[in-house]
Amino acid sequence: MSRHPTVKWAQRSDVLYLTVELPDAQDVQLKLEPEGKFYFSATAGAEKIPYEVGIDLFDKIDVNNSKASVGSRNICYLVKKAENKWWDRLLKQGGKSPVFLKVDWDKWVDEDEEDNNKPATDMDFGDIDFSKLNMGGGEGMDFDAAGDDDDDESDTEEEDVTGEASASNEQATKVAAETSVSSDPKEAPEAKA
Repeated sequence: MSRHPTVKWAQRSDVLYLTVELPDAQDVQLKLEPEGKFYFSATAGAEKIPYEVGIDLFDKIDVNNSKASVGSRNICYLVKKAENKWWDRLLKQGGKSPVFLKVDWDKWVDEDEEDNNKPATDMDFGDIDFSKLNMGGGEGMDFDAAGDDDDDESDTEEEDVTGEASASNEQATKVAAETSVSSDPKEAPEAKA
């Protein structure tokens, strides 16, 4: 009996991303049919455990322009939709989806945000204005003033520690001076037997 690997999915208006999470997959077989049938099978592990998935996708697909990439940790499919439109769901049948199907949040884009976002696989951070990102500091916060306060506190702590160390050093010097042995034998204290 074969098992189901975890399958993650995300979509755009023109394509569907399917990622089968199966490390060290061997004997990978994929079958796509224009009416929307997707079939995957492979073996994995030293015991060559069989895995397979067969699902009916929501709508028709373009088999000729779909692509697959087999990696060491997963198998990625870029399935081209026959029509450029958003699907209501992944599967043709409604109801609760199987437990092995999960949304791929790394590649997910909402329908109304698709034009503003590039595909997740082609991320480019070159044109992002990081000053407009809400990093939890709040608006109008003076970062220089906040930095000065922190510096003042750390300086004070260092001065306290330094001051304590100096006092200890002075006391040690006094004790050493009082107990130092003179090189003059007449001034040397008498030795007791």
